[in-house]
Amino acid sequence: MKKLFIVFLALLISGCNFALAEGELWDNFGDQNFYNTKKYVSDKDFQNAIDVKKGEKKPKKKKGDTFHQGNETSVINQIPKELPVVCINVPIKINEEAILPIGHYQVMSEKRANKIYLKLYQGHYLITEFEAVETLDDFDEPEINFANFITDGVNYKLIYGSIDYNAYVNLDSAEETEED
Repeated sequence: MKKLFIVFLALLISGCNFALAEGELWDNFGDQNFYNTKKYVSDKDFQNAIDVKKGEKKPKKKKGDTFHQGNETSVINQIPKELPVVCINVPIKINEEAILPIGHYQVMSEKRANKIYLKLYQGHYLITEFEAVETLDDFDEPEINFANFITDGVNYKLIYGSIDYNAYVNLDSAEETEED
């Protein structure tokens, strides 16, 4: 049994291909593509890099140098916005010829020439835009950025709120005009 073990061990050792490293660095083991590098780093180059790093001074921390944000709204405005989605469950009269069908719409606001416009999108397509009335009322909504379609069966209102302003639009149902 000992002879078999010794023969097996000798075959195992002789079957391995040992390549000795050149010079003092074991990093030189294998060919130049072994570590996917074109050039080896010598001891001298390594020591020069260490000396350069030791010569650099770390920036000193100043006492009391902290981040103070005086205006939190600028931080909130830099957050990418998701457009709020509103479900309009009644056909809405846009003008004499056009009707806004029932559906889900993304609401985006734009302020031009001191007027606020609420734009309704489906996908990337602008469906319509309404001129809105700016208000200080937050409509008892729990969030800062919101959009909602409010109805009591007779009156229809599209409300919108953001960090900059709140606005609303009174809308007319297209069903009422058909009944008259």
